[in-house]
Amino acid sequence: MITISIKRVYEIPSNKDGYRMLIDKIWPRGIKKEAAQLDEWNKTMAPSTELRKWFAHKDERFQEFTKRYESELKTKTKELDRIVRLAKKQPVCLLYSAKNTQANHAIVLKKALENFIP
Repeated sequence: MITISIKRVYEIPSNKDGYRMLIDKIWPRGIKKEAAQLDEWNKTMAPSTELRKWFAHKDERFQEFTKRYESELKTKTKELDRIVRLAKKQPVCLLYSAKNTQANHAIVLKKALENFIP
């Protein structure tokens, strides 16, 4: 069984977070690296720059964004496998900076990880 959670990087770190992995390509504004208490900054799992810019955090584009991002994730099986193996050993918390907690790439990545079969 794997334990993966998602959380805004601006929220207070918790012992329950486990392994804290930032999954954004760009460093979050207004937060110091020490305050983020990261175990890893994994830029490779973030959506491509082109997809991120196209999405622009518009709710009406989230469904199409999800399809496109899932397609990108299919090319990253080694990294998906590594994160799943990590999550089997300890909880993994995927951190993101987007304001929208209902429509963001962390939701899509979490689902992909939970459904990943190598």
